[in-house]
Amino acid sequence: MTTNRPIRVLIADDHAMVRSGLAGFLLASDDLELVGEASNGSEAVRACAETRPDVVLMDLMMPGMDGATAIRAIHEAYPDIRVIALTSFPEQDLVQRALGAGAISYLLKNVGADELAGAIRGASVGRSTLAPEAAEALKVQAKHPLEGHDASEA
Repeated sequence: MTTNRPIRVLIADDHAMVRSGLAGFLLASDDLELVGEASNGSEAVRACAETRPDVVLMDLMMPGMDGATAIRAIHEAYPDIRVIALTSFPEQDLVQRALGAGAISYLLKNVGADELAGAIRGASVGRSTLAPEAAEALKVQAKHPLEGHDASEA
């Protein structure tokens, strides 16, 4: 389906400077529209109810409701909203939590502008993007599925 409507994006991050930088990036893109900002997961869920974005850029480490919990809540309430986890941390457990909660993509905050724009455009049509570090963390998990688990838990 082709449309001329901009992709509506919500930013959820507890750092105002990060939100400001992402907002500036979105405002400079003709096909991306900033529809809201949130400083924690609870605000992000409320903002999704109010603005119905196409894509959410979600930090994972936030006070109160964390990003993974917010992703799950958004995914369950609004399955048509795509969430991109955008974080500084490539750790395997965070990657798994975010994707398991319903994130379509997992990117690190050092991502380039073109790659981020491509990931947002891709997410809006159901395409996943993984930072190389996140993909590597998932590969390690696939090779060693019980690593880090106590044998008594099995």
